[in-house]
Amino acid sequence: MTFDVTQLESILQQLRNAPAENELFEFKEAKNDYAFDKIGAYFSALSNEANLKNCPFAWLVFGIKDKGRTIVSSSYRKNRANLDSLKGEIAKQTINRITFIEIFELQKPEGRIVMFQIPPAPRGIPVSFKGHYYGRDGEELAPLNLSEIERIRAQSLSLDWTAAIVPGATFNDLDPAAIQKARENFFSKFPDKAEEGKTWDGSTFLNKAKISIKGKITRTAIILLGREEAEHYISPAEAKIRWVLKDLANNDKDYEIFPIPLLLAVDKVHAKIRNLKYRYLKEGTLFPEEVLKYEPYVIREALNNCIAHQDYQKSGRINVIEIEDEELIFSNYGSFIPGSVEKVVMDDAPEEAYRNPFLANAMFNLKMVDTAGGGIKKMFGFQRNRFFPLPEYELDSEKVRVSIIGKVLDLEFARVLARNPSLTLDEIILLDKVQKKQSISEESIKHLRQLGLIEGRRPNFFISSNVAASTQDGQMKAQYVKHRGFDDDHYRLLIIDFLKTYGSATRRDIDHLLLSKLPEILTDEQKDNKIGNLLGSLRNSNRISNAGTTNKPKYILVDL
Repeated sequence: MTFDVTQLESILQQLRNAPAENELFEFKEAKNDYAFDKIGAYFSALSNEANLKNCPFAWLVFGIKDKGRTIVSSSYRKNRANLDSLKGEIAKQTINRITFIEIFELQKPEGRIVMFQIPPAPRGIPVSFKGHYYGRDGEELAPLNLSEIERIRAQSLSLDWTAAIVPGATFNDLDPAAIQKARENFFSKFPDKAEEGKTWDGSTFLNKAKISIKGKITRTAIILLGREEAEHYISPAEAKIRWVLKDLANNDKDYEIFPIPLLLAVDKVHAKIRNLKYRYLKEGTLFPEEVLKYEPYVIREALNNCIAHQDYQKSGRINVIEIEDEELIFSNYGSFIPGSVEKVVMDDAPEEAYRNPFLANAMFNLKMVDTAGGGIKKMFGFQRNRFFPLPEYELDSEKVRVSIIGKVLDLEFARVLARNPSLTLDEIILLDKVQKKQSISEESIKHLRQLGLIEGRRPNFFISSNVAASTQDGQMKAQYVKHRGFDDDHYRLLIIDFLKTYGSATRRDIDHLLLSKLPEILTDEQKDNKIGNLLGSLRNSNRISNAGTTNKPKYILVDL
């Protein structure tokens, strides 16, 4: 909702006239600046409280004193572009990338007011900031208490699309082979029920497995167990998996579309993937290690996660793209509800929110997903144990995409993992970002440097000498030198020796002398600048001079 100046002034006056700050608004002076983490905590708290009180929004207001409600004026992010960028900064740290509805600036005679309009938490999903849920106890900022979390989550039961009863659908609309497979999986998951289960008819089994509700066929039942011709029951939604094989030039070589029942489609897609043998030498042995390019668990977990978290109402297909001899890419529609993959991987607690809780629970009962938590973490563990790159997630508001690389991407990364079994998963995630040339925080860079794992300058990091020195592998040492290069004194001596031998040198001569010896990680521009700096330092120290011109230099030694 957009407000004009008159409306904003009216809203501000109402807030200032309120008897006391409550759960739906907060005043802060913020005369010059205000801590980002505090803003995020208040965003989470006010959003959750707006949900619980069924209000369309809440307010965080800068430039007003808490006590007395006097205007003191705020200089917080006076640059409008900088102020607007706060929306994206908050979105990166909240579940589902929820952020401010709008940020308003109001100029009063007493000074500038900044009004942050905060949306209510989505029904069924409490809003977290950096993995923590906040709320209000009157004027106090506090953790969102358990009863309030449960009240918000309970809202999702009436909104779960996959839990809805399908009018007109019967047991006959389900695939007999899928039902048989479901029985096998269920009793394998719960062996203590196997004896009793022999007496269950089909309808009873579906109720016990929480696939149907009181004998009524749900959308979950159609998705997982429905006959192909029963897909019209969930139209215009789609429940299909498309497998595509691409070559390295991104050309399609083959494809197939797998309809419901998705319980059986998972095995069919798995059979399509060309999971060939991969051989490589493990550290400390001359005998090759032979493994499948992709751990079968990883394939199934990634695919079943797509099924469990797909937003079926977007009428899109789940995609599995196989790039020849390179990687598998899985994607599904819908945002990543936990917000951060790192949070899911590093937390030992089970995930707390699902887009399709009824479907996810049924899939858990059929041994398709691990809703006890840890499925994604296990995927990371399998890749780590092979010294392969970790799963790569791309998240946006419309789609989740995960890439699984089926080979060693960087030999140095593999060697570090082999030689340092005590590395934490968090540290390995950081190293994985380094090998993929992704940015990491200054704090993370400092940590990896302290461990002796990386060297170089942003963005060109590489394996450090501490790691390289721990092996007698000549090839690795040579590669390290190529990355690191030599001290500047070494290059300066080369220039001096050249001039002693030949008397003079053009810039082209110096380039030919040094370019092949500079670190490989430097760009052409960086190499050019480095040579210029080396020549400049020799001139400044009065060891060489330019007997030519600026455009056509001729370097000679200075007689001392």
